[in-house]
Amino acid sequence: MYNIGIDLGGTNIKVGVVDDNFQIIGKSNIKTNLPRPAEEIADSIAEGVKLACEDAKISVDEIESIGIGTPGVADRNTGVVLYSCNLGFNNTNIGGLLKERLGKDVYVENDANVAAYGEVINGAGKGYQNVVVITLGTGVGGGIIIDGQIYTGFNFCGGELGHSVIEYNGRQCGCGRKGCFEAYSSATALINATKRAMEENKDSAMWEIAGSIENVDGKTAFDAMRKNDAAGKAVVEEYLNYLGCGLVNVVNTFQPEMLLIGGGICKEGEYLTKPLEEYIARESYCINPEKSTKLGIAKLGNDAGIVGAANLYRLKQA
Repeated sequence: MYNIGIDLGGTNIKVGVVDDNFQIIGKSNIKTNLPRPAEEIADSIAEGVKLACEDAKISVDEIESIGIGTPGVADRNTGVVLYSCNLGFNNTNIGGLLKERLGKDVYVENDANVAAYGEVINGAGKGYQNVVVITLGTGVGGGIIIDGQIYTGFNFCGGELGHSVIEYNGRQCGCGRKGCFEAYSSATALINATKRAMEENKDSAMWEIAGSIENVDGKTAFDAMRKNDAAGKAVVEEYLNYLGCGLVNVVNTFQPEMLLIGGGICKEGEYLTKPLEEYIARESYCINPEKSTKLGIAKLGNDAGIVGAANLYRLKQA
């Protein structure tokens, strides 16, 4: 049996054919080309599905279901995207539009949630029923799996973990609040902190590493830290403390079996995970160390959303 998983983004529409072993056997990638009407986006998704099936050397008739991971708030019961500022959707029945074009059952869910589900289905969270996934990218995304099910609250808005406050009246966040986890622990926040430190420390090794302030990325401060650069070490230490604080809040709220972090910053490996493990062990509320949350690195990368979306039909059956 084959199912389609779609990662619907503001820039690209990524489509994958996923088999019963959770392997992606065919792919396609089409530009989203925003802004444009939902009907045209649905046309592009349908074209992407056909191209992915061609790549997998199967026909669309062999597809059992289609799952879509979308930015914003999605009503999984109706296939309607209630709101997505990235896509310009407002009560948009993207599931219905796609079903009209392909004649398949379509399941729609928030993109961070389907990525978390993908990690539980066949990634670093496989074998666990209670998992939280935190993604460190432009923002801080969150996906919550409780008893094997995606948790979104009664209004499908749950799981916005990046917008819990870790410093009262702190840095301005794009959501309108101040002091959000996202404002301190996203890759964007790390890059901004690195740039500030460089401006304040003209002799820092970070200037040599980056070449110019425009070339700063999430690795710059970590690379400087490994060169024993004081300014780089200070940036990394502050970043890890803020990240640890937010992760402990997640652990104390959900006490998941597994807490996974994803995003490009995770390529730092033990330079990232070891201090975070120590922070979580020291600060989290846990009376039995043998039943404490495990910290891990998400392993499916950009494929997590496709694998998770392709298996949304399983949640309907549960």
